[in-house]
Amino acid sequence: MYRVFEALDALVTVVEEARGVPMTSTCVVPRGDVLDLLDDLREALPGELDDAQDVLDHRDDLVSRAEQRSDEMTEQAEREATKLVADAKAEAERLVADAREQAEQLLAHAQHEADRTMAEARAQHRDLVDRAHAEAERQVEAGRLAYEQAVADGRAEQARLVSQTEVVQAAHVESGRIIDAGEREAERVRLECDQYVESSLAGFEDTLTRTLQTVQRGRGQRRRPVSVGSRDRIGTDLLE
Repeated sequence: MYRVFEALDALVTVVEEARGVPMTSTCVVPRGDVLDLLDDLREALPGELDDAQDVLDHRDDLVSRAEQRSDEMTEQAEREATKLVADAKAEAERLVADAREQAEQLLAHAQHEADRTMAEARAQHRDLVDRAHAEAERQVEAGRLAYEQAVADGRAEQARLVSQTEVVQAAHVESGRIIDAGEREAERVRLECDQYVESSLAGFEDTLTRTLQTVQRGRGQRRRPVSVGSRDRIGTDLLE
């Protein structure tokens, strides 16, 4: 195809560069060059163009054959579609019949299973009711025995509490006596402590008084000469 375009371009160039005839729109082209270019162009054209021309020449025949083939394929497709529809309808009817039969079988089985389950449930219900009655009677009897035992235990506990109340009252009396005795003893000890402190303070006060008097005598004696005997006496007074 490249040679085709190249030959066409060369042919256009020859025509464009051809010498024009004065006073006209025609031109003078070199015949040999143009013929060579046309030969090159003919040789460069692919063979498919000839085939295309043959197709164009036989177009009507091909169209007629194509229409006939299309009609045949349409009829065949319609026959096949009709057959497929009939087969599908027959298969659907068969599947519906099978499904109906299976549904009836399942319904019968379910009914049988429901009856069996109901019978078992009734039997279990009766068994549970009997067990419940027996358990209720057992619990009632156990409750009665527990009530009697609780009453007996309550009476025993009541008697014990009554006895314990007497002990508590005696304990209260004894504790009151002990508390009174303790308070009297505490008061006695407090009085003795007060007397001891008072006597100790009085003795300490007397000691301080005598010490002050001794100090005052000693200060008075310092103002005059003191003999040896007087010094010994002052020391003895301070020691006392």
